[in-house]
Amino acid sequence: MYTVYIIQSVQDNSYYIGQTKNLEKRMAEHNRGLNRSTKSRGPWKLVYQREFSTRKESYKEEQRLKSFKKRSSLERIIHSGVEK
Repeated sequence: MYTVYIIQSVQDNSYYIGQTKNLEKRMAEHNRGLNRSTKSRGPWKLVYQREFSTRKESYKEEQRLKSFKKRSSLERIIHSGVEK
């Protein structure tokens, strides 16, 4: 299974969207500063996750989420409670 996830910085409330096959390991990497995109804004908390059978499906969803231009659109998905 592949997981699309959204994490939120506790420091500045910014969001990061990603996908992984091992969410627990990936969260640990984000919080240890091992990801270039997120290392300066941690710690991070998981605010959304959704599982997919294939990487292709998860990549498509990741790109869809990243295409949202407004923060409010992303927050609507986060607060909808879907697959959280």
